[in-house]
Amino acid sequence: MEEKFVFDSKKRWVLGSGMILGLLCMLITFFKDDELHTRFWTNYLHNTVFFVGIALMSLFILAAFTTAFAGWSTLIKRVWEAYALFLVPGLVLLLVLIIGVWGHWHHLYHWADAEAVKTDKVMFGKSGFLNKYWYTFGTIIVVGAWIYFAQRIRKYSVEEDANGPGEDFSYHRKIRTLSVIFLPIAGFSSAAMVWQWVMSLDAHWYSTLFAWYSGSSWFLAAIALTILLIIYLKAQGYMPKVTANHLHDLGKYLFGISVFWTYLWFSQYMLIWYANVGEETIYFRERLDNYKPLFFLNLLFNFVAPFFVLMRNDTKRKVGTMVFASIVVFVGHWLDFFLMVKPGARLTALEAMAHHAGEVHDAASHGSGLPFAMGFSFPGLLELGTMFGFLCLFLYMAFTQLAKASLVPKNDPYLEESLHHHVV
Repeated sequence: MEEKFVFDSKKRWVLGSGMILGLLCMLITFFKDDELHTRFWTNYLHNTVFFVGIALMSLFILAAFTTAFAGWSTLIKRVWEAYALFLVPGLVLLLVLIIGVWGHWHHLYHWADAEAVKTDKVMFGKSGFLNKYWYTFGTIIVVGAWIYFAQRIRKYSVEEDANGPGEDFSYHRKIRTLSVIFLPIAGFSSAAMVWQWVMSLDAHWYSTLFAWYSGSSWFLAAIALTILLIIYLKAQGYMPKVTANHLHDLGKYLFGISVFWTYLWFSQYMLIWYANVGEETIYFRERLDNYKPLFFLNLLFNFVAPFFVLMRNDTKRKVGTMVFASIVVFVGHWLDFFLMVKPGARLTALEAMAHHAGEVHDAASHGSGLPFAMGFSFPGLLELGTMFGFLCLFLYMAFTQLAKASLVPKNDPYLEESLHHHVV
């Protein structure tokens, strides 16, 4: 059952070239940007949070399936273990944002301006949570805790391969214990972090559904990337025991959680529209007034396409269909985070530049007056190139981890169930 993945020089060269392309796109963005480098920093924040979230959700999936005795997924778990360990370089990427807050390198967050907070009642009321200390130590402690669980689960999983399950399945019990502890920690801490990293870009806005909404978006991106990697590995001759039955179950998650994401999208929109509270409706007014094509494209990519493509049972067993649906969903949720990040950060930058110029910029009354701007109104080639660079970095780290252990967890007590998994 030993099956080793070889991370050869060709794969390293391809992924390394992709990372260089991404870096070049970031450099071009930086030097062609406005005086605050808003496009550069929003691209950096967008992709960092997106891929860190995929790593987190991979760990969450691994822990949830372990806790739920979901033996069918055992043949796939090494992919999620590898994805989860991207949290280590992810924390380094987040540290750049933290240093940027302290050093005033960027103007992403309105609450980072101490003078603005003093004169704004809403932001002053939130300043106990929205401040650089919470942003810094919350990120380091929480992401550090995620890394601890990811590394320990991986450690026991690999040790189980080398030393056997033991009569009492000691390694699996350790993994299960860590998984049970991690799940509630992940639930609460991921909400706090996504509020800090993303929701606070629109500092006056608050939604009780936002953590669920963004978390489901991360989850779907993680499942989509899992499907694509498994299909790639099988095409390379790896994972022969992973069958259409496993692909079918992953497809059900891609379909079902897409419907759940849509439910959350509609609930958040409907409740805010119905309440008609100014501080809440401004979030959707801004996106409908100035980002309408993206607003509806978001629904097309993340609900309409996966719903109609994956509704039939047999489409979840077809490689071509699953590749198409996974690419659409992955890009769709990258666009979803683009729409979460760009509008709020753009307004904050416009206000900062107007303030520096001695002008007044009223974010509450601009209506549909913002002009089209590539990289904000719609992602351009530089945004796509940056995303590709981050994706190559993510896969480079994942391939490095996959090469360190057998792709088949040969002593996992649920391996036989996974080997004989069949979907009726």
